[in-house]
Amino acid sequence: MIILAATPIGNLGDVSRRLVEALTTATVIAAEDTRVTVHLLKALGIENRPQLISLHDHNERVKAAELVELARDTDLLVLSDAGMPTVSDPGFHLVDAAVAAGVTVTVLPGPSAVLTALAVSGLPTDRFTFEGFLPRKHGDRMSALREVADERRTMVFFESPNRLAASLLDLAEVLGADRRVVVCRELTKFFEEVKRGTAAELAEWAAEGVKGEIAIVVAGAEKRVLDLATGVAEVLAQVAAGARLKEAAADVSAVSGLGKRDLYEAALAQKPGARGPAVPQHPPLPF
Repeated sequence: MIILAATPIGNLGDVSRRLVEALTTATVIAAEDTRVTVHLLKALGIENRPQLISLHDHNERVKAAELVELARDTDLLVLSDAGMPTVSDPGFHLVDAAVAAGVTVTVLPGPSAVLTALAVSGLPTDRFTFEGFLPRKHGDRMSALREVADERRTMVFFESPNRLAASLLDLAEVLGADRRVVVCRELTKFFEEVKRGTAAELAEWAAEGVKGEIAIVVAGAEKRVLDLATGVAEVLAQVAAGARLKEAAADVSAVSGLGKRDLYEAALAQKPGARGPAVPQHPPLPF
């Protein structure tokens, strides 16, 4: 069996009783960084010294099959350096291989930087999306932000402190300077800080330099109010860029509140070769 175990994201006091029991009895642990796991065992006063196997982004695909076979006969405890394995950490490919091979996977729940940042942000929590780390390069980052510019759910990102200021500037440019943003720094640690403001305000704040582990929580886009003619124009623009008409109509409908069927039929009537406009036109003025 494979056991995914969440470890503290900062405060050692967040260790669960179940995790302590698992660490005390484990015979094999697959760890993102074995040195971090050794430190955790010592910090908790656990004398057990299990076999430690390194499992990180660069070797997981290669080791997955071997570890799955090991887990058929031995409980394999899987740890990332902090938080839940598989969530922007190693473990996904291992779980994928285990599921395919029919090996049981279970979880010891615990701390999560994603949920902690979301909960403390003060932004809507009923619907949200986790976007992981933003791309390192400016152009790729801008493209990634354009893809979520109309996302109406609250969004959670991870970011390096060295790139935080640049990412917030890009976010302000693509999503709007007034978009509500919360930067969560060093969650659960002694120097925990939660900074709230607009994208522009926090970009200016971050320009002075920020240290620590960073999570960015971004408010979803407000629904835009469009008239049918403008909505159809946006649908046709997406179609011209290569999107399918049905998908473009659904996309514009989701962010505008206009009916998907209305957009589809009106845009279909305006495509080259269609008969007559679907959007009512005003008669010409009598002069």
